[in-house]
Amino acid sequence: MTAISGRYDLQSVEWRHVFDPGSPGPRVEFEYSLLGFDLPSQRLDMLLRFAKHGHCRRHRHIASTMTLVLEGEQHLAELQPDGTSKSIVRKKGDYALASVDALVHDEWGGDDGGTVIYSMHAPDGILFEYYDENMENPWTLSIEEFVDSWTNGTIYGWRPEAAE
Repeated sequence: MTAISGRYDLQSVEWRHVFDPGSPGPRVEFEYSLLGFDLPSQRLDMLLRFAKHGHCRRHRHIASTMTLVLEGEQHLAELQPDGTSKSIVRKKGDYALASVDALVHDEWGGDDGGTVIYSMHAPDGILFEYYDENMENPWTLSIEEFVDSWTNGTIYGWRPEAAE
């Protein structure tokens, strides 16, 4: 197990900023920090911090994911199999556990943003599957790719051609 950050302190962890000014939908803007990982067991823990109304890219979690809201709110619009959307709002202290192959969703912070911790187990080595604004051209992100991007100082899951 490799621990990147040995203590919980939002002021001292290394944050990486993600901002996509060309996103055709809601403003993609958030920060993340890798807390630790264990490649042999396919585990990864990370923090995600949303700017006020900042969104993630549309995605689904392939890994089983524990979510705990540390600050603010986490909003989700989860796309249901029948094509409808389910609204979910989690507030500070709320906990959720999602199994592998979760539903596609949009995710963002509330009026004051939001900070969450994710603890993920990726039995197949895949953490996320991303989609473009038309729900087409999916691409995945593995735990190894996430860790490599952190080590290399790049942004995980970034595919500029998908935003074109």
